[in-house]
Amino acid sequence: MVKYLLKKSYSRKDLKEKEFKDLWNAHGVFTTMWIYGKPQKILFFKEHITNLIKSTKTYKIYDQNLKKNIFKIIKSNLNKQKKYNHLLRVAVTKNLISISLRNKLKIKKNLQIKLVDYNRINPEHKNLKYKFILKNLSKMDNTKSDIALCSNGKILETGTSNIIFTKDNEYYSPLRKFYRGVNLRFFEKHFKIKKTNITIDNLNDFDEILLIGSGKGVSTVSSIQKKKWNRKKYKSYETFISKYKTQILKQKKLSSYL
Repeated sequence: MVKYLLKKSYSRKDLKEKEFKDLWNAHGVFTTMWIYGKPQKILFFKEHITNLIKSTKTYKIYDQNLKKNIFKIIKSNLNKQKKYNHLLRVAVTKNLISISLRNKLKIKKNLQIKLVDYNRINPEHKNLKYKFILKNLSKMDNTKSDIALCSNGKILETGTSNIIFTKDNEYYSPLRKFYRGVNLRFFEKHFKIKKTNITIDNLNDFDEILLIGSGKGVSTVSSIQKKKWNRKKYKSYETFISKYKTQILKQKKLSSYL
């Protein structure tokens, strides 16, 4: 069960607090960020906010005060004395800004994924059309399970993360029809990741499968439900997690942005 530290909604008109709405399936966008430490840091904070603002323009729910107001809401809800290890979600619709803080789960190394035939609506954007995904994830232990979204026999992303496949010391990610998240873009700057169609039929060609995202961090998949695929190596995981940990230490304090 998800444990929340806070859940709040605010009117965009005057920033007055309203009854909390998670906004799932509304017309809008969101981002989920990892907040950690004391003083607090948010990994890739600037990049997350830049993407969020860009998406509000695409969905025609942007105004010139939006970024400033999001910063005000975040700042007013953080405790400077608290050491965090949480996921901060910011969701935006035409009328509301909602934020929530929930515990960041520790992902186990026996992580298993289940293939599900589903393609998100407008998948290139982090929109709020997530009811189907949330329904499936609610039936799982999210410390050791995730769903992989598939369409026409191609694997696209999971319910929580981007996917990287490895073969013969080379890295691959799906070609299109998924959201290319902030964490994945970071790794694309540091490693050559080839974009190609990843098909269910060709899964056994790959040695490792990594999940990349704010919640999963860098996680290694051990097996796939109802498919004869099992992890063969740890090498890519160790390479990616080393680069990830270096970036965590380098991240600026959140106060420098707010």
